[in-house]
Amino acid sequence: MSIKAVVFDAYGTLYDIQSVAAITEQAFPGYGEIITQIWRIKQLEYTWLRSLMGRYDDFSVITRDSLAYALRVLGLKGDEATFERIMEKYLHLDLYPDAIAALAAMRDRKLAILSNGSTAMLNALVANSGLDRVLDATISIDSRRIFKPAPEAYGLIETRLGVAPTEVLFISSNPWDACGAKAFGLNVAWIERVTPEAMAAACVDNDLVAPLTMFKAIRTQMDELGLEPDYRIRALAQLPQLIADHESQK
Repeated sequence: MSIKAVVFDAYGTLYDIQSVAAITEQAFPGYGEIITQIWRIKQLEYTWLRSLMGRYDDFSVITRDSLAYALRVLGLKGDEATFERIMEKYLHLDLYPDAIAALAAMRDRKLAILSNGSTAMLNALVANSGLDRVLDATISIDSRRIFKPAPEAYGLIETRLGVAPTEVLFISSNPWDACGAKAFGLNVAWIERVTPEAMAAACVDNDLVAPLTMFKAIRTQMDELGLEPDYRIRALAQLPQLIADHESQK
């Protein structure tokens, strides 16, 4: 089956969520890394918990609540201006360096984002990074009021793009997202940016596991859910060739 649409997760896939560490470190010297990791871990947990509890709130609220949690548990107090300055970075996350070129090489197909991000957050982020000039759609789960990896979230792709799941290639660096998309019936490419070998090397001769290493162990390694992505790649730059190879095998 031909690939008619290539759909990307946003946070951690096209956009480097670790880029918030520069501003968290600036705001709270010595705490930037651990704030960043706790913030992201709780942000994801809150999406899943709210979906399970049937108490939806949009991603901007969840992002604020998880940042407040991170600062509270670390005993850090900042003024409102500092809090808002950190939050603002989520509208200006850094793109991965190979994102623009990879997207440009696939303009012959529909290109979209499907994200847990709220509509306002995503639209601002996409415009600020210039991706609004290459994407056909930026899809938020807002309209379904349930977060990925719920099947209802992935169903938005066909609703918005008019492309059947078997004709979609979904890209995510988040293992839980890759598994969710595969369970739904999409073709899936998982970006394995952190290998098990790199994880092992990071822990050698260390008495204390660094926050970023712990985050990578929890959130970047493939989950044990009985599901496997169709493709494993290391970077966005590999996507155009992956699609060309897929089409040649039809």
